[in-house]
Amino acid sequence: MKSKSFRPLGLVRASLLALFFVASIQSHSQSPAQFIVMASTTSTEQSGLFAHLLPAFRKASGLDVKVVALGTGQALDMGRRGDADVLFVHDQEAEEKMVADGFALKRFAVMYNDFVLIGPVADPARVRGRDIVAALKQLASANSGFVSRGDKSGTHAAELRFWKMAGVAPVPSSAYRACGCGMGQALNIAASTGAYLLADRGTWLSFKNRADLTVLVEGDTRLFNQYGVMVVNAAKHPHVKTAEAQKFVDWVLSPAGQAVVANYKIDGKQLFFPNAGK
Repeated sequence: MKSKSFRPLGLVRASLLALFFVASIQSHSQSPAQFIVMASTTSTEQSGLFAHLLPAFRKASGLDVKVVALGTGQALDMGRRGDADVLFVHDQEAEEKMVADGFALKRFAVMYNDFVLIGPVADPARVRGRDIVAALKQLASANSGFVSRGDKSGTHAAELRFWKMAGVAPVPSSAYRACGCGMGQALNIAASTGAYLLADRGTWLSFKNRADLTVLVEGDTRLFNQYGVMVVNAAKHPHVKTAEAQKFVDWVLSPAGQAVVANYKIDGKQLFFPNAGK
């Protein structure tokens, strides 16, 4: 006697084919235009900004954003290769060169915060104050431990500018450590070794493993940290989703997007300050 659960082989095969066909249709019905790839900085990602910002953009546009968080230099390289649709970074000189070289469309200022010099509460090198150049001269003189991003990021580029202003050319040594890493990891190294480092304020405010680190130098106008946003040029890479990327740029520069940026706070402290159109 045949089992009631028995199904003819032909019927089973037909059912499987039908399921495969439906799944295939569903897979292809999700247009690749439903997401864009953003190359951005570890500071914007590790500060928690994107977890706050991108759901609001998705709600407004229906588009998802896949973020690749790197140092600014590496993020710009992604744009040059056509591996990203939009760039959200913080090295204005490098960004303007990207546009001049034809790899990105117009650059827009989107928000800012500032850099801060972090170090041990005891401040053995005695750098505390408002002058970043004087602080670095003092660090070099004291041969105090310093952690550098060393990754061609916007923070690393700013650090190198400040060392140059100080007339000091740091090289990797027992006192100066270039980790080639993101902001969060650099902060962890500084916390575990009692070293100094330059950080963006956004990542610092969101950083939990502070040990005995604190902000020692802030308020110098040279520590201003501007972020820019750009669409990668489809004339160089035709597969770039220019229209969808432009939707993100338009939204984050709009009053609605700028308000979302301004509303991102940790413990009541604002991490980024919108300045589109300025």
